[in-house]
Amino acid sequence: METLIKADIFFFISAIATVILTALLSVALFYFIKAGKNLYLISEKLQNHFADSEEFVLELKERLEDNLIFRMFFPPARNRKRSARKDEK
Repeated sequence: METLIKADIFFFISAIATVILTALLSVALFYFIKAGKNLYLISEKLQNHFADSEEFVLELKERLEDNLIFRMFFPPARNRKRSARKDEK
């Protein structure tokens, strides 16, 4: 009879522990999902801003290439005739 009482106590304690662990894991999973959503929203905003900044950089590059002072300090690259001859061979 004593072993039956010990078994009941063991199963009662293990059932309580299982419920507590399940509750803790549920809370942790809830916060992980919430953090994942936040990371997704942040990455979407960054992708949109990268597209905007790419357009800005291309526009800035075009404006700099057309600038006389910029061309004085950084002349446009010349096309080499040697490389064209090597490509023909």
